[in-house]
Amino acid sequence: MKIKAIAACGNGMGSSQMIKMKINKVFKRLGIDAEIGHMSVGEAKGVANNYDMIFVSETFTSQFRTGKDTKVIGLKNLLSEKENNLVQRQKDIQALEEKTDEVLKEQLEKLEKISGFSKEEAKKMVMKHVEESMTKEIAAYIKDKEAEAKLDVDKKAKNLLTLAMQKYASDVTNEATISVINLPNDDMKGRIIGREGRNIRTIEAVTGVDLIIDDTPETIVLSSFDPLRREIAKVTIENLIKDGRIHPGRIEEIYDKTCKEINAKIIEKGEEAIFGLGISKIDPELVEIIGKLHFRTSYGQNALQHSIEVANLAGLLAAEVGENVSLAKRAGLLHDIGKAIDFEAEGSHVEIGEKIAKKYDEDEVVINAIASHHGDTPATSVISSLVAIADTISASRPGARNDSLENYVKRLQQLEEIANSFDGVEKSFAMQAGRDLRVIVKPEDMDELTSIKVARDIKDRIENEMQYPGKNNCNKRNKGSRRSKIMLLFFCI
Repeated sequence: MKIKAIAACGNGMGSSQMIKMKINKVFKRLGIDAEIGHMSVGEAKGVANNYDMIFVSETFTSQFRTGKDTKVIGLKNLLSEKENNLVQRQKDIQALEEKTDEVLKEQLEKLEKISGFSKEEAKKMVMKHVEESMTKEIAAYIKDKEAEAKLDVDKKAKNLLTLAMQKYASDVTNEATISVINLPNDDMKGRIIGREGRNIRTIEAVTGVDLIIDDTPETIVLSSFDPLRREIAKVTIENLIKDGRIHPGRIEEIYDKTCKEINAKIIEKGEEAIFGLGISKIDPELVEIIGKLHFRTSYGQNALQHSIEVANLAGLLAAEVGENVSLAKRAGLLHDIGKAIDFEAEGSHVEIGEKIAKKYDEDEVVINAIASHHGDTPATSVISSLVAIADTISASRPGARNDSLENYVKRLQQLEEIANSFDGVEKSFAMQAGRDLRVIVKPEDMDELTSIKVARDIKDRIENEMQYPGKNNCNKRNKGSRRSKIMLLFFCI
């Protein structure tokens, strides 16, 4: 017969486990087949009638109410002598800790009474002293770290821009103000001129371009500041030459047909730009506006090529700093969208571009990138700043834009002459292509406060007298035009 027994203690952990092990040894020695478990007293009381024997400390025997078949055996000493000694030592240590805490508390109360400070007041005093003593060290540490961080950031920024420029290389497309048409023979010049010049007058009237016919063999020249007009006129004349019928009525007919063809080409150019950049979900009307940039120039730089270049550069920069590459490309492509219709609407290309983006429900980041890429509006996102950087890179790299060397030199000389005209100025140097004006003053003739006033006066004269992008011929600033940004640096010698 197999005996079912259970060992119980207060929590069913250590003591009951030891009782179980000892009882198991005894039963094995006696040759008794037994199944022995262990649990807490609380659990044992609930299942006591299911067992033949209950082994528990004498302290708990009275808590068991069992049937006649279950025996409750009380144990006097559950632990060995060594274990009892250990328990006693633990109790002594606990008593000593409690006594120590009481002594410390008494000493703290006496100390507070003698010093006249409470514990919290003393703590505040010590903390204040430590704070004051560490202030200078902390400030010095922060200063060193700031200088270190600035050097690190500057280095990383330069590496980032260099990497982006190296990764993206694009051919520069420069558009002139003339287009050349090759003729099959010189007799065609007479046919284009027509009887009493009626054909050439009709062509100029419907296309809005100037036809220049000179002694150059088998060649005529079209002249216009508008690349779109020149392209329409060029294709119209080429189609007239192929058709062979050149008269006012046919000219107008071919011109209307050519306008439709060019409109289709505009859409094609817009789609090519979008597809090449991997941009999706653009309104068809906006695609057409993008295509018109192909026939716009800025300082000799093709506007569409410039926008594509800015988009690619912005995408590369965004990838390097962990921003949304697709959104950065979209903002870069649309940053100059206002230039496509700036001849049709009032305002600067920035204002027009912002209105276009809002009209076609573009992302707020894109709208802000358009509005802020010339500094007219503060940038509210990292992508807006990246687009402005990409725009500067594209516009300023060698060969990107054409400008007269003579005019360039004159502008720099004029900058220096304006600064040199003020009393107390020793000399001045126009640096960074005219973006920086470094002024050296005589310290005996100009103090710090005076230099601030002179700097403002120089800035005002530059804005009133100099010609720069965004100003008209009357020296009055256009509404929303880009302000001239020149850094004035004063030095005392």
